[in-house]
Amino acid sequence: MPKIKSKIIAVVGPTASGKSEFAVKLAKKIGGEIISADSRQVYTHLNIGSGKVPGRWRMADGRRQFIYKGIAHHCIDFVSPRKKFTVAEFKQCAERAITTIYRSGKIPILVGGTGFYIRAVVDGVAFPPVPPNEKLRRALEKKSTEELFAMLKKKDSHRVKTIEQKNKRRLIRALEIVASLGRVPKPRAVTKYDAKLIGIRRAPEELKKRVEKRISEMVKRGLVRETRKLKALGLSWKRIYELGFEYRLPALYVQKKISKEELREQLIRESLRYARRQMLWWKRDRRIQWISP
Repeated sequence: MPKIKSKIIAVVGPTASGKSEFAVKLAKKIGGEIISADSRQVYTHLNIGSGKVPGRWRMADGRRQFIYKGIAHHCIDFVSPRKKFTVAEFKQCAERAITTIYRSGKIPILVGGTGFYIRAVVDGVAFPPVPPNEKLRRALEKKSTEELFAMLKKKDSHRVKTIEQKNKRRLIRALEIVASLGRVPKPRAVTKYDAKLIGIRRAPEELKKRVEKRISEMVKRGLVRETRKLKALGLSWKRIYELGFEYRLPALYVQKKISKEELREQLIRESLRYARRQMLWWKRDRRIQWISP
């Protein structure tokens, strides 16, 4: 008899759409725990810019847990920002969390805006075991995302169809794999889970207002101060830039390269661009049941 797959729920959608709060309400309603699928929320000290829920670590059920509004969150706030956390590491973390959640009699709810993280778990994507090539990475870091995308297009016409064109880190990783294997292997998928995908959709004007409000709140809460703290912890400007535009732009402001007004305007513009890229990613997945909460 075929093995019965474990049921999980995934909540997806663009930035500022309200995924986190919806997932908490859902978890309370059905008896679930949350697995954060966000490439920056895994890091400690990245609270405001990453949009991390303001939970607290405490002992619960005999183990240390990150709790927000009474709901345990997994794969969040546990990696040093000095370390580069990979999608393969996230997949391992999420699968361990799913096992833990099931053992406690709860339902796993995967929630986040990093599409590749969601797909890695939901579709069981396997990743090629290619170690980092620091020399190649340093050379590729000097190039723009447009140059990197053009290089990948010449070397692997398959991978360019699925990669995020503006994601420098993923473009470099793809080129790193090409240099090692000659091409980026088509991901093998071994699906362990029966996943129900729920998408949070907002009308364009509503989403724009939510993004503007979110950015204003980030700045008021101390996004610039948080960025300065990362520098004080010993992170280089280069590493801070790698943590996304929510930290790159405040870093430019701290270095007096842009004004406070430019900081706010560019944060809003980049957030809206990111939201559009996220929706393009999710629109390809016909399994998603879209709702407008």
